[in-house]
Amino acid sequence: MMDGVAIAALLLLCAYILHKVRHMHLLVHALRDDTRQGQAVLFRQLEALQGLYISLGLRRALPWTRGWAASPDFLQELAAHALDEKPRCVVECSSGISTLVLARCMQLNGAGKVYSLEHDPVYARRTRRLLEQHGLAAWAAVIDAPLTPQCFGASSQPWYDSAALPPGMAIDMLVIDGPPQSVAEAARYPAGPVLFPRLSAGAMVFLDDAGRPGERAALERWAREFPELECASLPCEKGAAALRYKPAA
Repeated sequence: MMDGVAIAALLLLCAYILHKVRHMHLLVHALRDDTRQGQAVLFRQLEALQGLYISLGLRRALPWTRGWAASPDFLQELAAHALDEKPRCVVECSSGISTLVLARCMQLNGAGKVYSLEHDPVYARRTRRLLEQHGLAAWAAVIDAPLTPQCFGASSQPWYDSAALPPGMAIDMLVIDGPPQSVAEAARYPAGPVLFPRLSAGAMVFLDDAGRPGERAALERWAREFPELECASLPCEKGAAALRYKPAA
């Protein structure tokens, strides 16, 4: 017969095996849930991408929309606003697929122009080439805007050199998708003090990657410093925010 020590050891072994089986069971369920969620996200992006092709009537394929590029659902939000409200002056912080999408919207509207601030000369050349390939070069200007240290309140951080933007311009639509978050803790905050004073009444501001800590910090500062902006969240893959400029009467 087994002694007490052997029985206790056997019970411990059984408990350990049950614990491992339970852990594996939970892992399988978590993997299944992640897979379902990933499939849902992918399906939403495919729907948004199809919607873009239909709305814009593009004759050439859009570039890759994964990784650092703007996601199709965010691009669809931009296109829907640009086609519905027909902004005459659109400014972007960072260039890329969004420049192409917005330039096509200007072409379909028959008026307007996109001004895209780009700090990376390689990306600037790539975006200009895309615009030319799609026959949209007349509807967008990619501006070489290196990141230079600038003072914002008591602190300094790099931001686009925006001196090449047309003087006295009234911005009807502003898209903030740069600079990269590696530049500073709240890398996109300077868009507020630099560009918000140029917004026209009723202008819309779109912020991509709004779920990240740096972008959330920027939104909080903008809310304090620019109370005339009404903020709403957009259900986009990477998080996004839309801010409507409503100056006091």
